[in-house]
Amino acid sequence: MAKKVDPKGVTTVEQGVYPVPNIPMKELLGCIPSHCFQRSALHGSLYIFWDLFVIGCIYKTAEYLDTFIDPAVIQLPHPYAYTFARFALWAVYTFWTGLFATGLWVIAHECGHQAFSESKAINNTVGFILHSALGVPYHSWRITHAKHHASTGHMTQDQVFVPHTRSELGLPALNPEGENLLGSRVSESVKQEMWEALGDSPIGAVIGSATYLLGGWPSYILFNASGQKRYPKGTSHFNPNSPMFAAHQYNQVVISTIGILIWLGCVGASIYKYGFLTVFRVYLVPYLWVNHWLVLITFLQHTDPLLPHYRASEFTFQRGALATLNRSLLGDCGSIMGWIGAHATNGISETHVVHHVCSKIPHYHAWEATEIMNKKLQSHGVPYDGRPGGWAEVYRVFRECKFVEDEGDIVFFKNAYGIAQMRPQLPEEAASDSGIEVEK
Repeated sequence: MAKKVDPKGVTTVEQGVYPVPNIPMKELLGCIPSHCFQRSALHGSLYIFWDLFVIGCIYKTAEYLDTFIDPAVIQLPHPYAYTFARFALWAVYTFWTGLFATGLWVIAHECGHQAFSESKAINNTVGFILHSALGVPYHSWRITHAKHHASTGHMTQDQVFVPHTRSELGLPALNPEGENLLGSRVSESVKQEMWEALGDSPIGAVIGSATYLLGGWPSYILFNASGQKRYPKGTSHFNPNSPMFAAHQYNQVVISTIGILIWLGCVGASIYKYGFLTVFRVYLVPYLWVNHWLVLITFLQHTDPLLPHYRASEFTFQRGALATLNRSLLGDCGSIMGWIGAHATNGISETHVVHHVCSKIPHYHAWEATEIMNKKLQSHGVPYDGRPGGWAEVYRVFRECKFVEDEGDIVFFKNAYGIAQMRPQLPEEAASDSGIEVEK
């Protein structure tokens, strides 16, 4: 993004152009081969068994190697070296177990979309068991997640990762003399004012993004943190009377909560039998890793300076579905780690755009569908691939995506200086007076 600063200190940036899509659903779905929509409980179950097998192998390997961390077996230079070695061993165990357990989470999520099998009963039974075992209220989250898919990128209807607006953050009103609505021109005084209100030190950004990764999931489920702003305080996935649920969904929310209570009882019983430290390292830390990967993956799929958010007059399902990004999970650590990240998590990060176009496509078919969909989107100039997903990318996005404007029907994130990287370009047949500039 090229920048120019004039003698008066006004910064002008050359923004990228986002071609707001008007692609019919028939065209999007029509490019995907029919066999990609076929669902098989047997095929899906193989991935469950594989993930459990890999997790079991990781545990057995860690348990076996732990027996060698003993003065009778190996001589280390200091007594504390044994403690450090054991800590390092089990830290590696928790990392890899959490990564592959995220793959199980993804399959449970697939059940919620009825993409695991042709049978609704099988989908909901498998999904309830897997998600409950990972501390997720299955039906409650399934219901709100379906709303997220129906309204992705909608400023007042999407359920999660809804951007803060200028007014919500208490920022000064837009000053046309010092900045423009698009965020392509900002004066030095406005930049300084914005930075004082929003700026992060590198350490502050690291702490902020780390807190978000570790606490984001339970905060959302319990308190609607980062969720839809129009919901009142007290909105929770455990409250069947929350406005996110319809009256006929009451029992499903209760059943989901019962599943979590059973899960908590099993965790408590395990602690009583095996001890807290054993349960902590074998299950609870991997569980925290799962939560971390869930937030990292979904945050980066839906948050980037490249992506638009829509208000009602410009929103369509297709536009929302395409306001997401595919990313190579762990791809910033090299191609091998990128392959492992995709394999362990069943491609949820790498095939996300096509998942939003049709959420009933099983993950094992989503790879082929994604390859074809990418070509379709490329022909329309719509971005579909983001930078590789990892901690460095979370840090970058956390710093670049601070707020959107209260005005405008298609908005992009602005950073802590009030600068936006992108501006929308509506197709000529859909040109409107929505407060955005339309290229001719």
